[in-house]
Amino acid sequence: MDPSLDVWTLASPLVSLWMYRFYIYLGFALGISLWICFQVLTKKQLFIFKAKNSQEKSVPKATQGLMTNGYIALQKKQTFVSGVKIFYGSQTGTAKGFAAILAKAVASLDLPVEVINLKEYDPDDHLMEEIASKNICAFLLATYTDGRPPESAEWFCRWLEDAASDFRFGKTYLKGMRYAVFGLGNSAYPSHFNKVGKSVDKWLWMLGARRVLARGEGDCDVVRSRHGSIEADFTAWKATFISRLQVLQRGEDKACGGRCKKGKCDSTPHGSEEPGPGPHSGGGSHPGDAEEQEPCESSSEEDLEPGGHPGLNSIVDVEDLGKIMSHTKKEKGEKDHQEEKTSLFRNTRKGDDSEGRAMITPALREALTKQGYQLIGSHSGVKLCRWTKSMLRGRGGCYKHTFYGIESHRCMETTPSLACANKCVFCWRHHTNPVGTEWRWKMDQPEMILKEAVENHQNMIKQFKGVPGVKAARFEEGLQVKHCALSLVGEPIMYPEINRFLQLLHCCKISSFLVTNAQFPVEIRNLRPVTQLYVSVDASTKDSLKRIDRPLFKDFWQRFLDSLKALAAKRQRTVYRLTLVKSWNVDELQAYAELVSLGSPDFIEVKGVTYCGESSASSLTMANVPWHEEVVRFVRELVGLIPDYEIACEHEHSNCLLIAHKKFKIDGEWWTWIDYNRFQELVQEYEDSGGSRTFCAEDYMARTPPWALFGAREKGFDPKDTRHQRKSRSKAIAAS
Repeated sequence: MDPSLDVWTLASPLVSLWMYRFYIYLGFALGISLWICFQVLTKKQLFIFKAKNSQEKSVPKATQGLMTNGYIALQKKQTFVSGVKIFYGSQTGTAKGFAAILAKAVASLDLPVEVINLKEYDPDDHLMEEIASKNICAFLLATYTDGRPPESAEWFCRWLEDAASDFRFGKTYLKGMRYAVFGLGNSAYPSHFNKVGKSVDKWLWMLGARRVLARGEGDCDVVRSRHGSIEADFTAWKATFISRLQVLQRGEDKACGGRCKKGKCDSTPHGSEEPGPGPHSGGGSHPGDAEEQEPCESSSEEDLEPGGHPGLNSIVDVEDLGKIMSHTKKEKGEKDHQEEKTSLFRNTRKGDDSEGRAMITPALREALTKQGYQLIGSHSGVKLCRWTKSMLRGRGGCYKHTFYGIESHRCMETTPSLACANKCVFCWRHHTNPVGTEWRWKMDQPEMILKEAVENHQNMIKQFKGVPGVKAARFEEGLQVKHCALSLVGEPIMYPEINRFLQLLHCCKISSFLVTNAQFPVEIRNLRPVTQLYVSVDASTKDSLKRIDRPLFKDFWQRFLDSLKALAAKRQRTVYRLTLVKSWNVDELQAYAELVSLGSPDFIEVKGVTYCGESSASSLTMANVPWHEEVVRFVRELVGLIPDYEIACEHEHSNCLLIAHKKFKIDGEWWTWIDYNRFQELVQEYEDSGGSRTFCAEDYMARTPPWALFGAREKGFDPKDTRHQRKSRSKAIAAS
């Protein structure tokens, strides 16, 4: 045998493998790919199996029956309406009866329902809970004599009105709450017809609550009633409410594509979160319900301007803009023509009006009344402080209670002059009050001002009778005014008869706390004894004072310095009031220390600025509000520069601290409180002697309780009261 053939035979398999190597590579690649796919599918199946097991463990057994291929049917799991709360305010029982009828209708939908008498409901404690509760709140409210709410709903309406106009609550305070309103009234009294229902509807909307159904209006006048009687009016509204409730239950409350005709859609305009009720909601509407069913932010014709035209802030269709603009131009032309006519007479009337002109104009009266002022005469006002309300209910007093021992529920906040000489950036009234550098208005007598101030204050206190939480003993005490804070708004010292007004206060055994903006040094020097005299020291340099206080006087800085010097000459208690505005005046420690040496005040109150909401008159934001820790740090650094002073008291709730002169620290104990009875005795002796028997701050001081001191665990809160923490929006939502 040829050996070469044997070699060839042995090598042939290797040659074949080499020749077909590409097919071998392809086979290996295909096998690896199949193996990878197998591994991926195996892991995916394992993941689904684990997910299914975890769902079965987390879902109750009663719910596991709804499982389909490892997933829960979302429509059946999600709850869109958890229940209905029906609130009623009734005088004769009609609204209460309607509430019971509505409750039966709601119960037929297998929904939990609760009927609540507003007399027994505290909105301050519970209304915030409705933000995240998924409840629908129905309000059935009667309008009583002169447009007032029934007695059972007085506190609720008063609280809601105050909240709607209070910058501390804001426009989103009740965002997330859903509501509907039915008012009961009598159109025989057109000026007050369903006023309570309209007002509550408006206030809830202003606080950010969402209206799910247009306001219903029942009319006791069978002639004018829309459906023939108030019972029929309610029945029609009830049917619409139930239909709307069924839509909300199904979660079908969604906006459409925007191609519906005007007034024929239950969606809101683009960009709005509040869908309005419409025919799509199954409300059983008829042609006469066009007004009720039109989707808008306000369900009342009151939002139309005179002539039936929508205001500039209303939501309108694009095709209507031409009509509105032409109407606006026409009105503007008529207004300009009218102004030209009236201006011809201004010069001749100017001399006659300047002497007897009232400070409170009709427009100003309307603006201040909306803010809760009780106006007195032509230039004075009184308002109930929120701390007065708080202490009436045993929920703590203001920082003056902590620092000086006033009884907040017996304190009257008033002013004999609404005018001011500054336009401070942090003005909490957004400059709705008039300004001026001298008194040029008609002047009311101090006796009349004090008499009406006390009467108005007492009337506001009387409205708290029967309010949930009000302590009977404090209610009776609150009717007797013991303190007067002349710090409401404006510049009280501008009032020409301020000394006589102070005398009248002291004759009535009412202590006086007067605040001035340090622009009237002569008036400060001429001022008679005051229980405690404040000067606002909002900045420590000329430039920062001009930027923050925006004073009207050209020589404002010299007036400021002269006012501090005049304060140093006073023998009674004096106070510097510093308002810290972050990024504006917190870096001027050395300059503040120099001002302290100039005026030598007995006390220095340091308080973080309060954000008063957006305003065209101010550029301040929440970023300018210092934290309490930042205020404490500022105070510590300031005290290090003024050796005669120490930190005495703290009121954390008000973001405020008190620096006191060491002369008020006797044997290691602080005496920052006031002996009010002793002060009244001393001031009476002063008046009887014609001013010859003077007295000083140390003559009527009292020992400060331990809980009010800086560093105490109470942080300035009186342990006799119960601390009440209002729920924040974020906490309420997080709790859902």
